[in-house]
Amino acid sequence: MIKQIITVNRKKFATGLFWQPLGVGIAPRNWAKQLSKNSDKKYTLFAEYKSMVGLTSSRDGAHIGMSSAAAQIVDSLSEFVSFLAAFNINEHYYLIAVRNGIIIRDILIEDGESARKLYAKLSSMPDWGTLIAPSNWGIPKSQEKNISELISNANIAHLRSIGFIKTLWPSMLFAFLFILFGIYILSNPIKTPSDTGANLNTELANEYRRQIELKKQEMLDKRIAIENAAKSFQYPYDNLPDMYERANLCYRAIAFVMQPIAGWNQTYAKCDSEYVSATFARDFGTLNDFYEIGGELMPGAIVQQVSDDEIIVRVKLPELNTSSSLDERDAETVARDIASVFQQIDANAEINTVSDTILNNGVSENLNIVEVGVSSKLIPSEFMYAFKDFSGVYMTSVSWRANTRTWNYEFIIYTK
Repeated sequence: MIKQIITVNRKKFATGLFWQPLGVGIAPRNWAKQLSKNSDKKYTLFAEYKSMVGLTSSRDGAHIGMSSAAAQIVDSLSEFVSFLAAFNINEHYYLIAVRNGIIIRDILIEDGESARKLYAKLSSMPDWGTLIAPSNWGIPKSQEKNISELISNANIAHLRSIGFIKTLWPSMLFAFLFILFGIYILSNPIKTPSDTGANLNTELANEYRRQIELKKQEMLDKRIAIENAAKSFQYPYDNLPDMYERANLCYRAIAFVMQPIAGWNQTYAKCDSEYVSATFARDFGTLNDFYEIGGELMPGAIVQQVSDDEIIVRVKLPELNTSSSLDERDAETVARDIASVFQQIDANAEINTVSDTILNNGVSENLNIVEVGVSSKLIPSEFMYAFKDFSGVYMTSVSWRANTRTWNYEFIIYTK
């Protein structure tokens, strides 16, 4: 197995990284640790790039501080959301594939035949923004590019240690301080109060006792406040995620589960309140193909085999920060304003006003809600701007149908 390192313009770059989307609010290093634990391969290094983390190992030739070749190329081809590219480098072949802004393949291949087979599998997928390949491969609609034109000396997405270096230095520092403390104790025996003739200061002792009592009362007040808060009622709109963060999370999550798997067609994907799922229909592939490739691309995913020809993949969504949000207008006014917004963009929306009954300390209360259902060609992060003048907005679900290439949205808006 060759080392996943290439040299461009006399500088070495890391390839072969295992890239995964980064959930909102998750620290890159923690996500890298979690992915490494759930993987059969021992990853020791990671890089962060555009809401993604890429994992690799020093056994592949990478080292701390080395830049990612894939990140460099994605930066250079930023005008394309999706592209497939292969480059001939010193008798080896480097292949990178990007779908919807997510790096799904980043690998250095030893021989041209293997590289061309993988390229052919990936190129069978529709909607590549551009195809780049060596001219002697004869790939239709492709162009040849020199990788040196796409990679600069900028230190983009440099590799960092997943955990070893971060935890080693504090341990070494603690051990060093412990040794110094031991030397000090041995060379300076502890003196008793009788040695120094020190007497306890009564005024200081009284102040100390007073501070202790104040601290006890403060802790008691905090405990009572927490208990009272637990008894208070929480309305659904008291814990809503930011609507733009929610839309962006669902978009990236759907891109994650809609991975290209040779011989299997992506038909449907949906992001609800807790999970994102994708449905695949068999074309010429086998179940073993799906489990082998899907397991590598989507570690930790839950796989449900509906039949020999249909598989559903489901992944738990990371939690988002929440805050209270309520539209101060009445439900009828919000419904009318929403209808006007979609009339302006010529979109047919189903809009209903409903009343949901909840119990608040034994007393029933009514929540006024506006329900909205609409289809659009706009991706979630763009579509959410239709609600920029509204509060209390929660996207209950968004789904994507491959045959119509349409997004289907469902929202609720909490109103006065």
